[in-house]
Amino acid sequence: MDKRQQQLEHWLSTILVGIELNNTASKVDFTLTIASADASFRRYFRVHLPNAYLGNSTLIAMDAPPPHEDCTPFVKVAELLLAAGLNAPKVIAQDLQQGFLLLSDLGDDTYLSQLQSEKTSILYGDATNALIKMQLASKPNVLPMYDDALLTREMQLFPDWYVVKHLNASLNNDQQAVLNNTFAILNQNILAQGQVYVHRDYHSRNLMITQQNNPGILDFQDAVYGPITYDLVSLLKDAYISWDEEEVIDWAVRYWQPAKKAGLPVSDDFSEFYRDFEWMGAQRHIKVLGIFARLSHRDGKDGYLKDMPIVMAYLRKVCERYVELRPMLRLLNQLENVKPQEGYTF
Repeated sequence: MDKRQQQLEHWLSTILVGIELNNTASKVDFTLTIASADASFRRYFRVHLPNAYLGNSTLIAMDAPPPHEDCTPFVKVAELLLAAGLNAPKVIAQDLQQGFLLLSDLGDDTYLSQLQSEKTSILYGDATNALIKMQLASKPNVLPMYDDALLTREMQLFPDWYVVKHLNASLNNDQQAVLNNTFAILNQNILAQGQVYVHRDYHSRNLMITQQNNPGILDFQDAVYGPITYDLVSLLKDAYISWDEEEVIDWAVRYWQPAKKAGLPVSDDFSEFYRDFEWMGAQRHIKVLGIFARLSHRDGKDGYLKDMPIVMAYLRKVCERYVELRPMLRLLNQLENVKPQEGYTF
């Protein structure tokens, strides 16, 4: 057991205090097992309670070590989601200085574990309905802005980590110009989109299948106020599972129609909405390639390398489709020594 886990167990022993009939405090027995570790420094432990505590047989303890992590945004966004009627963990106890939270447990049945089954369309329907509910609760000046600086900083992970560290390559002046222009083109479209609350990681590993108010929503501490297509891209162009484009379009329509009817700021024309969706996707794919490379080369988390081909395939397809993004496709071909298919014109 490491020092942080010892500190966490000590904190839990002071928090998990049962009240007996005579109003005297008694120690609550518990054991910890690893629930999950995410792509950051955060860890999650499942707290097993032999005798139910506040009606719970299990709870979740988050370990978010300062100064690497700050629990404050998690607590704030959890309150926003719960107020909107969504199924997010309830914060039962907190120690922001130590970086510990005690949360309600949404289980361990992820969307990813149940996709590619007969439930898939139902699960995506629940997820898009929840997304609309979250977006309808949006208010400006509550969450940080997903502005030009943040969008660009995210995409800069691609040259810094994917190109330099993963491919062991460097960009010449012309290639750097192509990248800069691509970033600018994408940002111009993205910043012109309707603005709502954005989860930023609304995908199959962070959505839990629950019996009531499905899905349970996790990992929302990086939420911002930004482009309306972002979370739908996270959901339907997931880095961990891919679908035929016909299915993606069908699910996108099933989001777009009720979103438009609810008065959310989506384009009146689905083809325009889908273009916004795809261009938002290009920004996310560029970022994710950089993140996965960083996780491998800086943090030693090589498991993410196997997910890179899906993300690269998404990016290539978008760049192939839109003439404004073709220079980026050519750059990808140069970096990876891929010969363009016959019939391409650039």
